[in-house]
Amino acid sequence: MYQIRQQKIREYIFSKGIATIKELQALCPEVTFMTLHRDLNTLQQSGYIIKVRGGARAASQSLDPSFNSRMQENPAGKEIIAQKALKLIKPGISVFFDAGTTNLALIRALPDISMTIFTSGANFAGELARLRQPSVNICCGALNRANMALSGQSTLNYLGEINIDIGFIGVSGYSEDSGFACGKESEKLVKKLVIGSARTSVMLMDRSKFSKIMPYTFAGLPDVDYVICDKRPPDLFTINARQAQTTVL
Repeated sequence: MYQIRQQKIREYIFSKGIATIKELQALCPEVTFMTLHRDLNTLQQSGYIIKVRGGARAASQSLDPSFNSRMQENPAGKEIIAQKALKLIKPGISVFFDAGTTNLALIRALPDISMTIFTSGANFAGELARLRQPSVNICCGALNRANMALSGQSTLNYLGEINIDIGFIGVSGYSEDSGFACGKESEKLVKKLVIGSARTSVMLMDRSKFSKIMPYTFAGLPDVDYVICDKRPPDLFTINARQAQTTVL
């Protein structure tokens, strides 16, 4: 009987790529929470899945689809988020943009005003070069070729020595159980450092990121000041954001 259930769980995770423990409980309501975890342990030991905080993902799933492929996803939503985020940017401030396609959309929409820009997006330099007034600073670090993000100890050392007014952070996934998360531990450390040091932290995420589990949590709602979405977020998220005193735009 358990083999049939584990096959059912495995097929469900493979069909979605990643699944929350709540989804799996709904899939197998006849068993306990602990039994589900034992099933996931067995599937992980067999090499079928990888357990992550709040759920599991298929072992073959790539956590870093290419930057170009992600640029093709929901361009209208990225533009909506960018236009909302622009309202937070004022002359004379220092701004950090982490690597990601939504931040690229925001950078392309930036006005040519005096400000100090820091970024961990290695491929943002060309876009920022068109602006004449800002001071532009590209972080050092190891390059992730999939998303063109710079990270590592040298990146952390550099960011630890600067003052940031607003940090714009891309989000790969969010769930009530695991918070804001991404796919690389090194990039988690960069995001977490910026959120902790920036005077204002802003999460940029489209509607598809809700209830999406990723391995590395870097923040919860109480840690951030703004969340900018392309569409109205789920009601529970809005309620929790209000309780955390986080503004949703």
